[in-house]
Amino acid sequence: MVLSRHQRTDDGPVPPARGDRVVPVVLVVRTVGRRDAGRPGGRARALAGHGMPSANPSGVPSLVLYGLFQYCVLGAARLWWVFVIFWDDWGVAKGYRPVERDQLMLLPPDMREWLPAGHPVWLVIRAVGEHLDTSAFHAGRKTGGAGAAGYDPDMLVTVLVWAYAHGITSSRRVEELCRTDVAFRVICGGNLPDHVTIARFRADFAGAAGPFFAAVLRLCAQLGMGRLGVVALDGTKIAASASKSANRSRDRLAELAERAVAAHAEADAAEDALFGPGVAGDEVPEDAWRPGSRDERIAAALASLDAERAAAQAADQAKAAGFRARRQAGQRTGPAPAGAAVELAQEKLDRAVAAQQARCRDWDARNAAKIAKTGTGLAGPRPAGPDGYVRVRQAQAHLDKVRARAAARAAKQEQQDRPVPVRNITDPHSRLMPVRGGGFIQGYNAQNVTSQDGLIIATALTNDSTDCQWFEPMIRAAQNAAALIQASRPSPGQEAAGIGMVLADAGYCSEDNLTAAGPDRIIATGKRRDLEKAARTGKRAGRNGTGPATTAMAERLKTPEAITAYRHRGHIAETPHGHIKHNMGFRQLSLRGKPKATAEWTFTAAVHNLLKALTASHLTTQALTALPA
Repeated sequence: MVLSRHQRTDDGPVPPARGDRVVPVVLVVRTVGRRDAGRPGGRARALAGHGMPSANPSGVPSLVLYGLFQYCVLGAARLWWVFVIFWDDWGVAKGYRPVERDQLMLLPPDMREWLPAGHPVWLVIRAVGEHLDTSAFHAGRKTGGAGAAGYDPDMLVTVLVWAYAHGITSSRRVEELCRTDVAFRVICGGNLPDHVTIARFRADFAGAAGPFFAAVLRLCAQLGMGRLGVVALDGTKIAASASKSANRSRDRLAELAERAVAAHAEADAAEDALFGPGVAGDEVPEDAWRPGSRDERIAAALASLDAERAAAQAADQAKAAGFRARRQAGQRTGPAPAGAAVELAQEKLDRAVAAQQARCRDWDARNAAKIAKTGTGLAGPRPAGPDGYVRVRQAQAHLDKVRARAAARAAKQEQQDRPVPVRNITDPHSRLMPVRGGGFIQGYNAQNVTSQDGLIIATALTNDSTDCQWFEPMIRAAQNAAALIQASRPSPGQEAAGIGMVLADAGYCSEDNLTAAGPDRIIATGKRRDLEKAARTGKRAGRNGTGPATTAMAERLKTPEAITAYRHRGHIAETPHGHIKHNMGFRQLSLRGKPKATAEWTFTAAVHNLLKALTASHLTTQALTALPA
């Protein structure tokens, strides 16, 4: 708005005095539209035509308000006051803001002015650069000597932390954001790492991800996090960088291996004929060979299947040996192991047959000796042969029953279309993992122990589809993490030392897990809805007849204290999994092979903990300032 005022009398300009009466004489309103303003000089002509000066030649509609007022001053000459008001975009339709791409601008020369001081990227940069131990990343880098200088590992770690926090795992996408995104450009500080550098740096995580996870956990403890009164253990399935269609059965793997051997033999024969024995014609240095070809992966997958089969057979034999030892010692044996039931039943039949045959031979020998001595045989009939002896018939019936049961079990498994043992030739360490809702994914089973305030204090990536065998290893890892947290607290006595209670679902329920050394635990013996019903009605829910420890836990879960404590399991254990998969968008690993995949998952868990410290307002500028560098 522009205001122009003119006061004049016959003797010259005179200011208005207090008490003057203002009388409007003329008031004119004119709208200058686009038709006038659109022509070159049209707006200026429109204003000049009314004796007005030219103003705001931008081409947008304007409202021109001008007029004449008269001051009537008693005992004096008349005083005139002329004013002009320009009011753009008042009372008419709005236009568009101008898009001036050729306008010259100067960005702030200080990179610290590109983002506000409260942006979280500054906290991540400061935390990684000043308060986290990244020496493991530096240990694998080469410095000195000829050649260009390498990128700072702290910068690359910060780039990957920020990328994983926002669901970006593609190295090409990270490279693109380092060019276009302000936060990534601030992290890089004028550098521009390409996707090859980022991918190679991430592939070398295997020895550094674990120490980095511990460093983040130590920082969170220094910030006052890590409530260990109640922790929860749970597993989650994470997809591998491999497809289910790349799975092959043992027969198919053996066929591929034989085909590869035949192809190699044909190639060797052709090369020998062309270049001579032992010369291929394209030899490369020994150190240039890398074991990553398809043939090596097929051989590794076949060896893994054979090892798994051998391990299963060894386990069945160990169970059978334990069963035999208990039976020979006169102890209660219970049902025979399923994998060795037919073998044990056959052994029972053989023992019964051998015992009856020995009895018959003994009777024959005694009978012949008596005939030779007295001329008469033994009194009473000869013992029945093995086929007619009742114990042999019972053992034979038991063997037939066990065989029928095994055949029925095999037929049921075939009808259920259960997957046969397979291995993936893209990532031989990955497995088919059942997921909630049915179906399978090609991936791994991640085990995590989470504190009450959402920190993952212990993590491991496994290729076992079940959780039960990982209870004791994860509790030991959690106890080591609790000791680290306790030692890193600013006030060591502010929290109780050690873990108070462990919560786990029914997937971890076993006699060994319930009786193992460690903190107090509540392991569900069934589904939560059944446990809730049992707590209300007093009836038992879950597994029956599986052992005294399981029976005692089922009774404990009927108490209000235990069921109230177990209700916290879902929130504590499953919230980090939802945050990683949904909020962070991390649903599939990018690296192949269990060592590299484990490192990537561990790094992701560390990023989760760092984000938890940010969102919970523990990681702040004031908190970092108070910490020792």
